[in-house]
Amino acid sequence: MPRRKLSTRKQIHYDPVFNSSVIFKLINGVMKDGKKSTAEMIVYGAMEVVKEKTKEDPLKVVLKAIDNVRPHVETRSRRVGGATYQVPMEVRKERSFSLGIRWIVVHARERGGKSFQEKLMGEILDAYSKKGGAIKKKETVEKMAESNRAFAHYRW
Repeated sequence: MPRRKLSTRKQIHYDPVFNSSVIFKLINGVMKDGKKSTAEMIVYGAMEVVKEKTKEDPLKVVLKAIDNVRPHVETRSRRVGGATYQVPMEVRKERSFSLGIRWIVVHARERGGKSFQEKLMGEILDAYSKKGGAIKKKETVEKMAESNRAFAHYRW
């Protein structure tokens, strides 16, 4: 029995155009300095260009791109007897979606291009086709977890 009150889940919000919680989180990830309308214009503009280039539903393309990027295993630091070990652990679904969105936005910001909308569109298309910076980040995280598999017995 916990001593404190149980935490409650946050209410899930949906974006007005696609009625998707993932797109809502993507817009919030792109947003800077509270300028949500600008972030919405960037994300929806990038999705329009994705629709023109792939001739598919942009929501499905973005969801597939995030699904390709999100990690399944990561390492967490665990201190045991004075030594710190990188212990591989499975990633919760909510966290893996958050990491996938964050990595796509971060690597889109690092890309070369004219506008952020074009950068975001390029990173989404690269993640959809399983290449690009966000996919490399996922591979390094999962490779790190694989190389530290010997410490898996330190899970708690």
